[in-house]
Amino acid sequence: MSKLTLGSYPHMLGFEQLERLLERSAKSGNEGYPPYNIEQTSDHSYRITLAVAGFGEEDLAITVEDRQLVIRGRQGDDSEGRVFLHRGIAARQFQRMFVLADGVEVGEAVMENGLLHVDLTRARPETVVQTINIKKG
Repeated sequence: MSKLTLGSYPHMLGFEQLERLLERSAKSGNEGYPPYNIEQTSDHSYRITLAVAGFGEEDLAITVEDRQLVIRGRQGDDSEGRVFLHRGIAARQFQRMFVLADGVEVGEAVMENGLLHVDLTRARPETVVQTINIKKG
């Protein structure tokens, strides 16, 4: 069975970058931690919420790299000198990546009750009508 690509459709011109983004997103290695929600907050805005209990603002980093929103968390190991009878809460790190469409901008990020909220907005595209003159050859 051959793999269908966007290049297989002759009327879909210039979408090679979208195909690369989809492949990169599939390979991003996002596991199940931390859990997250994505909600649409208006016609042109979204909110990503990650459950980051135990992380402080200084333990988190949010960057946009090549149209990908990358959220990283790294907790320090504060167990030195402590004796645990049971340790079910481990200090762990994570990296979550979200591919952003053109025109989607990252707004503010807010920590609230162990949840990290990241707001996104999408610019409204302008409708452009262009008339192409036909020259005689």
